[in-house]
Amino acid sequence: MFRNREDAAQQLARALDAWRGRHPLVLAIPRGALPMGRVIAEALGGELDVVLVRKVGAPYQPEFALAAIDENGELHWTPGIDPQSADPHWLEREKQSQLETIRRRRERYRAGRPAIDPAGRVVIVVDDGLATGSTMVAALHATRARKPARLICAVPVAAPSAIERVRPYADEVVCLSTPVFFQAVSQFYREFPQVEDEEAERILSASQQGRGDGA
Repeated sequence: MFRNREDAAQQLARALDAWRGRHPLVLAIPRGALPMGRVIAEALGGELDVVLVRKVGAPYQPEFALAAIDENGELHWTPGIDPQSADPHWLEREKQSQLETIRRRRERYRAGRPAIDPAGRVVIVVDDGLATGSTMVAALHATRARKPARLICAVPVAAPSAIERVRPYADEVVCLSTPVFFQAVSQFYREFPQVEDEEAERILSASQQGRGDGA
């Protein structure tokens, strides 16, 4: 049980201490992982940015991820889900809706600033937890295509099956806890408030200003 996201991030930063001073690029999956990414980037002396992916939820159970989609529109299906079982018209509408959300977040969060290039760098992709692993797989897959020197998945808690699913996509996986009885990420936090777009913007803006000041 973690007190909150900051507590989880501090514990993760200690587990990632080998990368302190190596100027890693920490990519947070919006929105929940952004407060964590800030703590980890500061602790390790790295930079913070986002990797924009979205969950594709089931039509009548949106919290259950059928798949995840990256900025390029590529779908990464949750194991056990048959892509052919999804209604093609619904799926196309859902894809376009999620891509539009990604586009809006790109414009809002980055405010015209280019994404930080991960090529040749140690990159740590962070989320606040993994249930199915679909979103993390999409994030790792999209980041790998941009040729980092080393790609690390870092999460405080995950379902055992989710961790096994993401391992092939990362050079290293750092996870503090893999409880057998896993229903939702929120059950492992005493405080798990929603992270709003305004907070995400503030975190990224402060991070970018720090870069501009030579921090």
